Amino acid sequence: MFHFLLRTIPRPILIWFSLGFSKVAPILYYGNNYEDPISGKTYRKFLPYGYGGRAKRNNVLCPGSLSLERHRLLWLYLKEKTDFFIAPHKMLHIAPEQCFYRLFKAQKNLEYTTGDYNSPIADIHFDLHHAPFKDNEFDVIFCNHVLEHVADANQCMRELYRIMKPGGWGVFQVPLDTQRTITLEDPTITSEADRELHFWQKDHVRLFGLDYKDKLAAAGFTVKVDDFVTTLSPELVNRYRLPAGEMIYLCRK
Repeated sequence: MFHFLLRTIPRPILIWFSLGFSKVAPILYYGNNYEDPISGKTYRKFLPYGYGGRAKRNNVLCPGSLSLERHRLLWLYLKEKTDFFIAPHKMLHIAPEQCFYRLFKAQKNLEYTTGDYNSPIADIHFDLHHAPFKDNEFDVIFCNHVLEHVADANQCMRELYRIMKPGGWGVFQVPLDTQRTITLEDPTITSEADRELHFWQKDHVRLFGLDYKDKLAAAGFTVKVDDFVTTLSPELVNRYRLPAGEMIYLCRK
């Protein structure tokens, strides 16, 4: 049922619906097989997620926090490899994930701003191609699973660089095909079925390859591709349901 709703309800409405669902889900899925490191709660199982094709995955969506495997990995990375939870930061969170939104907003060390094109939980609505912020404004920027949706990813990367302070850093994750050297972009691929086939999801307009790091570097960033997940035990990767092959793209200015 929940997976059907994910496929059919418009995103702004789905966000409001899922906030309510997350209140009762921990009771429905009570158990100790899997753990969400964001909340510390355990569950009998996680939910499936994805819009079809390669994007559809089983046992990945946490019923309580609504975190996906990439969110749980990022949480662990931020805790173990950064000063995100300790140092003062002026932060911009683009397309804020629900599993993070309230937690980040409550952090006393963050001056926290959220932005999105149409999300109801965003403070500011804008088009990332022309971000409404001055140069060198933010210490930290998160922009995850956004650049595969925009018309001009290179322009959006340049905007992210422009509004980041010198010495600042960001995490910009995307769906990435590690078997592909060059990012696939083809403006003739327009139908939902064809986009799902070639770009892994019906609302994606490209599929990034291993040249993603080069694209970020061309925008000005110093990029570290961190294989943090490989430092964790297989037991922990399964317990938290983490993405075994996911690399963290840490970008600095």
